[in-house]
Amino acid sequence: MTKEKVIVVGGGFAGLTAARKLQKNGFNTELIEKRDVLGGKWSAWKDEDGDWIETGLHVFFGAYEEIFELMKELNIYDRVHWKDHVLTYTLNDGERFDFRTINLPSPLHLLPAVFKNHYFSLLDKLSLGKALFPMLFGSEEYYQSQDDFSYQQWHRRFGIADKMLKKMFLPMTLALKFLPPEKISAKIVLDVTGTFLRQNYASKIGFLKGSPDQHLTMPIATDILKKGGTITKGLKLSRVEINSDDSIKNLVFLDENDREIVKQADKYIFALPIHNLQKVMPKAWIEKYNYFQGLNKIESVPVVTLQLWLDKQVSGVDNILFCPDGHIPVYADLANTTEEYSSDGKSRFQFCVAPAFDLINKTDEEITQQIWSELQKVFPKTAPKANIKKSRVVKVPKSVYWPAPGSDKYRVPQKSPIGNLSLAGGYTIQKFYDSMEGAVQSGNRAAAVFIEWNL
Repeated sequence: MTKEKVIVVGGGFAGLTAARKLQKNGFNTELIEKRDVLGGKWSAWKDEDGDWIETGLHVFFGAYEEIFELMKELNIYDRVHWKDHVLTYTLNDGERFDFRTINLPSPLHLLPAVFKNHYFSLLDKLSLGKALFPMLFGSEEYYQSQDDFSYQQWHRRFGIADKMLKKMFLPMTLALKFLPPEKISAKIVLDVTGTFLRQNYASKIGFLKGSPDQHLTMPIATDILKKGGTITKGLKLSRVEINSDDSIKNLVFLDENDREIVKQADKYIFALPIHNLQKVMPKAWIEKYNYFQGLNKIESVPVVTLQLWLDKQVSGVDNILFCPDGHIPVYADLANTTEEYSSDGKSRFQFCVAPAFDLINKTDEEITQQIWSELQKVFPKTAPKANIKKSRVVKVPKSVYWPAPGSDKYRVPQKSPIGNLSLAGGYTIQKFYDSMEGAVQSGNRAAAVFIEWNL
């Protein structure tokens, strides 16, 4: 029996996961990526100095499941290094507060976070207390009903202290989706915080021992090739040609010289960022199917990452750090957190720079100097004594999908109304959105559409 051929377009974690699952289940799979590196939003490459540059700051959470199953199958789970279960917030003038949990059933595991935190007043904490019930025990229907509100609206409607909005939840929403509380759906924040609050170790954080390219992306790609699949780089999807029944007839790609390359398969998976998917959706699909009409309304968020090499140790912290002040909501000293990035006792920071709407058009030097000035305020005793040895800015003008209030209804299941097409990505329905876990979940589900049809 001839194997069915499947073309997977997009070499991020969603596409890689889908291609591997299909190849493992007897399909003839070709993964096609337009860039010369794989990994998508989690890609990494070496610069001229031999240092790894990463597209963004990415960590593992204890709540993840399917990405760990994948890593265990590939015998690479031991490359995750787990950190102490504490969320540390760093503020201007060297102020600090943190949240810890203890090994008790939910919600009792939150007691230290409530009673041992001295940054917020008792009234602040009591204001949050009355909102914990819908956060912890809200149903899927309740979360969905809150999608028409921004998180800021929901927060204030419950009377939670504004200090908590500005100092605790602002960096949380920026870390989650690079968006401030007034620009993100309450449903998304409640969904994620509910998951983290219900499970004792859900918010525990781990880092890879080194580059995501070496320790995650390449092991997946190597396994695809080992199982007989094909990976093609340097081809950009230009247009989708369809049959009279709207199914895909073939795909037309452009190579680096803008020459057209036609590819044909039995089935197709698109694992593309939403803005790239929108460019290639045939007009007939958008006109006829609500599925694609909704997808066509989703916008993207700009993302900026800064990596900074210093000549002295500044933080001394071996964990993720949050900051509500300025534009460094979540960051880490990779020289401390990541074994293979150690730098002779000197700091090597990676910052999520957000919100990036106004920063995306600034020069790399302007971004570097702005973040450096903010870091000196956060570490007023150590940072002013250090100097920048090297900096690298990575800009992605359109990255993750924008979960604006009222937009969750546009997210779609992986199975499309087109007979030989399924989709993977953060904008497809799974509970971890645009995270690494969300990418893997969506890739697994996109592949399962065809696997189930084949049974």
